[in-house]
Amino acid sequence: MKDIPVHQLKERVNTGLEIRRFVAGEVPKKYENLGAHRDDHYIFFVIEDGAASLMIDFHELSFSSSTLYYILPGQVHHRIRNEVGCGWFIAIDSLLISPDYRNVFESRLQLQQPYPLNEEQLKLCTGILSLMCEKYQEENPGPFYLQVVHSLLQSFVGIAAGCYSDFDKQHNLLSRPDQLAQQFKKLLLTNIRQIKSPSAYAAMLHVSETYLNEALKKVTGFSVSYWIQQEIVLEAKRLLYYSEMNVKEIAHALGYEDHTYFSRLFKKVEGTTPLLFKSDYRK
Repeated sequence: MKDIPVHQLKERVNTGLEIRRFVAGEVPKKYENLGAHRDDHYIFFVIEDGAASLMIDFHELSFSSSTLYYILPGQVHHRIRNEVGCGWFIAIDSLLISPDYRNVFESRLQLQQPYPLNEEQLKLCTGILSLMCEKYQEENPGPFYLQVVHSLLQSFVGIAAGCYSDFDKQHNLLSRPDQLAQQFKKLLLTNIRQIKSPSAYAAMLHVSETYLNEALKKVTGFSVSYWIQQEIVLEAKRLLYYSEMNVKEIAHALGYEDHTYFSRLFKKVEGTTPLLFKSDYRK
């Protein structure tokens, strides 16, 4: 039996993001028949007009005009319909979303709801996305092309995080696995450089490693070790992209004395070496 496929953004683009505007009834061929799948990146939608529906981890969500929504890495989803909806689709590599913003988005794991944008917020979002799309699609990119695109992206993500941080929280009680998943990911964000042992995180959460593993698999579909490795590589990608540190220095900063072991781990998770990743992203 085939597992649920995981779609990787790096297989489609090398810029860390993908953006397109869709109109009513338009489904590009490369997005047809995707079926249920996971992504290794964030997806944001801004619905300008009409309506659309998605199935997210067995929950059907409907989107009306002037709404914002996001899908977390690892959530199983598939499109139900978008025949009458128009708006924006933005896929974003996790490394381009700061830990502060991620904390806002991930604190609502499995519970994120469409955010109703007021007229001013919708105008602001669509204005930034239109400018970003225009720059992103330039046929002859000039100097600082990627930096400008990423700066516009940061503006959009910041607005989205601001919307959700002010969003009235749902009062539904979280299940124990949901609570553990949220608590684990928050610990991971702040401790990944020092702590990489699944048993250590289980001890910090006062549960057994087996139970924590079962909870993570139930909520996200992935194990504790998977998320630890993903967070290590994500932090490494940030350092490769934003800092001037070399691979050996990054390995040491992340707690690895053996930088060759770190490089093997990076390649295992990312499918490329740290140096190749750096050269691809910092062209």
